[in-house]
Amino acid sequence: MSEIVHGHAGYTPNEMMIAAAARELAGQRVCFVGIGLPNMAVNLALHTVAPDLELIYEAGAYGAQPARLPLSIGDPCIVTGSLAVMSQLDLFGLYLQGGLVDVGFLGAAQIDRFGNINSTVIGDYETPRVRLPGSGGANEIALHSHQVFVVMRQSRRSFVNEIDFRTSPGNSPGHPRGPSVVVTDLGVYHFDDDGEMRLDTIHPGHTLDDVHSAMEWQVRVAADLGETPPPSDEELHLMREVLDPERRYLG
Repeated sequence: MSEIVHGHAGYTPNEMMIAAAARELAGQRVCFVGIGLPNMAVNLALHTVAPDLELIYEAGAYGAQPARLPLSIGDPCIVTGSLAVMSQLDLFGLYLQGGLVDVGFLGAAQIDRFGNINSTVIGDYETPRVRLPGSGGANEIALHSHQVFVVMRQSRRSFVNEIDFRTSPGNSPGHPRGPSVVVTDLGVYHFDDDGEMRLDTIHPGHTLDDVHSAMEWQVRVAADLGETPPPSDEELHLMREVLDPERRYLG
């Protein structure tokens, strides 16, 4: 993966995405962690903007303090220092459905302008071109977390007018139950009161033309559109040397 040179530090699109997503967790308390880039972002936040963040992993760990970056939701290291370890039934029933999760962090294969998410199939459900891993706990996380953050790469195949299958619900006027933040390799998005996605910052080295060409609809743009701050030296050190020295997630 090629590096973008900014100032004295080079960084990759993945590193930019992870750093931007981690900063969105400032001030949050309890986070339901996904695997992949969301996993990196949450653990980076734990080392930077959200040191008191309590991590929940789907396998049954609450208040996890992983000794290393977990490779899956069932990695034994997630129980390290956990406040509680329980069954998935108890975790979803008592904590998630009990309204105790501030942020659920999800990925997606497709997303539309209202934040409806598809992680189930590409194409027709009965005869799909690609069958994806499916919901897992994504639907429950989206419905019961106070906020939903999404981290995904942006392209015309992923930012679509109409998703092929609705795995997790998006926003609608008066019912903001979908994502509140979407972070991609091009920028950071939030949602207006009517539930539609709005571009707030563009990552360094990219333009509005890049953003528009990587989605199927004409996205709303904030009046005070800004540039996302690049990863700091501290963030790059943590990502490369502490969290993912083998570059399983960073690429």
